Amino acid sequence: MMDCAQTAALLRGWDRILILSHASPDGDTLGSACALMRGLVSLHKQVDFRCADEIPEKFTYLFQGIPLGGFSPEHILTVDVADLSLLGSLKGEYEGKIELAIDHHGTHKVFAERRWIEPESGATAEMIWLLLQELGVKPDKAMADCVYTGISTDTGCLRYRNATPRSYRIAAEALEAGADGAEINRVMWESKTRAQLEAERLILNGLEFFCDGKCAMLRVPRSILEKTGVKDSDLDGVAALPRQVKGVLFGITVKEKEDGTVKVSVRANPPADAAALCAKFGGGGHTGAAGCSFSGISLEEAAEKMKAASEEELLDAGY
Repeated sequence: MMDCAQTAALLRGWDRILILSHASPDGDTLGSACALMRGLVSLHKQVDFRCADEIPEKFTYLFQGIPLGGFSPEHILTVDVADLSLLGSLKGEYEGKIELAIDHHGTHKVFAERRWIEPESGATAEMIWLLLQELGVKPDKAMADCVYTGISTDTGCLRYRNATPRSYRIAAEALEAGADGAEINRVMWESKTRAQLEAERLILNGLEFFCDGKCAMLRVPRSILEKTGVKDSDLDGVAALPRQVKGVLFGITVKEKEDGTVKVSVRANPPADAAALCAKFGGGGHTGAAGCSFSGISLEEAAEKMKAASEEELLDAGY
């Protein structure tokens, strides 16, 4: 296991660096990657980036002005990737080739030669901010925007349990460095298309409660995306909705993917543990937010498995 200083020392000796983000990319994996790439470019290093899935439009500003590619990578690292399988379709291509993993998930499964893991960090972007400082990089507005995006999206705009005093301090430092926090928060949390609202309305029509109201579940079949024209990434915020109901400990969203797999997002309120629930199916994450996936079964079959596991988890925990 490495720390921030050791990670910085390693990167100082690298060039032609490829950074990988996890599939179904969120603001933390993308903000972390872009902030680090910008910092490395300022140190006159060449960088490139890959992700198995398309970058959602609302995150494209993170990449503006970064000179990417034009070389064969000499070194490969991941940011905010807790498990090799989360690379999606890139897994086979890079398995055994990743030299460094930077991540903040307590459920991290070792797949890289070296790793810097901080489960106590609210977002991987916090770690990147500290790394930039250790590298002697003075963050500019673009880097600050990237880091603030990562912190805001992974901590629910600093509302979730994983937000720590350090999360607030680094967010404040990013604002002082020029991050447009108000606009980033608006885009991430308060901007939706009419199609997104229609999709959410259809999804909420199917909201189901069980375990005496301690669990709430939403199903997202492909038919809703096809009917409304929204993309998977347009519905990322749906996962937070079931947990908002008073009395709910586990909020579960079961989403049918285009490739036939079923992605499950779990959000938990104290004292429930989302990571423990998802670990039953090979997934992971944080106490308050975690995920897992199923292959070869239907949306309904996955939903039934999650219902049974939720009931078992709450019973075992005595809730």
